[in-house]
Amino acid sequence: MSEQYTPLDDIPRVLASARTAFLSDRAKPVAFRKQQIAQVGYLLKDNEERFKEALKLDLGRHAVETELFDFGPTYKDVRVAYDNVDKWTKVQPVDFNLNYIAMRPTIKAEPKGVILIVSAFNVPLFLTLGPLVSAIASGCAAVIKPSEAVPHVNLLLAELIPKYLDPELYHVIQGGVAETSKILELRWDHSEFSRGERVGRIIAQAAAKHLTPITLELGGCKNPVVVDPKVDIEMTARRLLWGRFSNAGQVCTCPEYVLVPRTFQSTLLSALKDAYGKFYPEGPENSDSFSRIVTREHAARLQGLLKRTNGEIVCGGDVNVEKKYVAPTIVNNVTAEDALMGEEMFGPVLLIVPVEDVDEAIAFIRARETPLAVYVFSQDKKFQEKVFSSTRSGAALANETVLSPAVPGFPVGGVGASGYGYYAGKQAFEQFTHYRVSLDNPSWVDTLVFGFRFPPYRDTYKRYVKMMHAPLPPRPTKGAKTTGPGVAWTWWISFVVSRLVSASSLMLVRSSDALRRLKP
Repeated sequence: MSEQYTPLDDIPRVLASARTAFLSDRAKPVAFRKQQIAQVGYLLKDNEERFKEALKLDLGRHAVETELFDFGPTYKDVRVAYDNVDKWTKVQPVDFNLNYIAMRPTIKAEPKGVILIVSAFNVPLFLTLGPLVSAIASGCAAVIKPSEAVPHVNLLLAELIPKYLDPELYHVIQGGVAETSKILELRWDHSEFSRGERVGRIIAQAAAKHLTPITLELGGCKNPVVVDPKVDIEMTARRLLWGRFSNAGQVCTCPEYVLVPRTFQSTLLSALKDAYGKFYPEGPENSDSFSRIVTREHAARLQGLLKRTNGEIVCGGDVNVEKKYVAPTIVNNVTAEDALMGEEMFGPVLLIVPVEDVDEAIAFIRARETPLAVYVFSQDKKFQEKVFSSTRSGAALANETVLSPAVPGFPVGGVGASGYGYYAGKQAFEQFTHYRVSLDNPSWVDTLVFGFRFPPYRDTYKRYVKMMHAPLPPRPTKGAKTTGPGVAWTWWISFVVSRLVSASSLMLVRSSDALRRLKP
């Protein structure tokens, strides 16, 4: 559908149109923001069946998974932003400080400008409309560029966004590599990308040329699972397979490899095989509950990786590149050096990595790039805490997989190679916001407080300057306890009194001079 792509020469004009609309300030009123946020929700609600059909065509996805991964999280983002934007945009006073209270210091949330949103194919509505909601909530204009890998979804977005939203503030650009390259040449006020690690590095370099702040949701790192023998084994197997095989494994937070003690490996494997048979009683290829890989190129890549593994394929393994089908697959006895451990699979392949104990599992995770999520299956809270406190990740879930983006109030974001910045919630609003500080200093402050800053300086002023400094906490000593926040009341009162005395003396001198001049 390349004939639907946005002409390259039109892309700068799209940005110019969005910037002109933003500078008109009509996106700033909170009432307008709430109206547009609600419209995003109804854009989706009014066209659910059309979007389900588009996602069936693009990804072979069952409607239940579309509800779970695209509709639900997007509706959540709409509701959270709509309910909280009044609070998020309120002018904030700073913490009380007697030195500066007279200046009435405040912090105001202001929109950054025109936001670029380049989304991925795997959950295209959530990764496109979710950030768009955050951009609208912050008072920004936005240009979205959905993935060309889901053309039917793109056509719907291009049709519906100008119908439901302000067409001058919010735009859709369609295209592939050439169009994305053109977009990256331009200066945006903030850019948000959900792609792989390799593309993320290219995007970060392009943004650096314009000093454009960016949000990256890369998902290029494998998400580990640590399994403790103290676990509900049937529940664990069921949730592991659901998390790995939903959307054919094309979810950035999917669990990818399972670290399991060797003494418990056969028990887990037996439970996984049992759950596999229950999920696909007629076989996964005949099941309408199992999605397809987005492109033949991606299917061929997965086929090549499976051919190179030294692990034991115990379930699945079948690939039909022409039909974009990769069977849900379990590979046992995978080692750190295996071909399947070299890159993010982004497909329905679950790896079983045997370890001696939890300490070896933690060391295995820490030896790799920071993932989007770390999962632990255990009924032992101390076991959970040991894994979570000893590792880093964007999310840490116990006895569950994948679901964190659906939780209201949860931001979605990575650490290090899995990305930086946030999707969803207040944190996403803050990304598109500049917090502008403001104060209004009355003239009398120069007489009572800050007059010493003006030349010529006197030695006595040194004392006043020091009195303005915040007191340090107690000097650390061995065995000393930390204290709560301190308040320099005594210093400040002494300072004000001394300034009042100085000011009074000065006024008395001036009054005496004036009286002498009045005498005949």
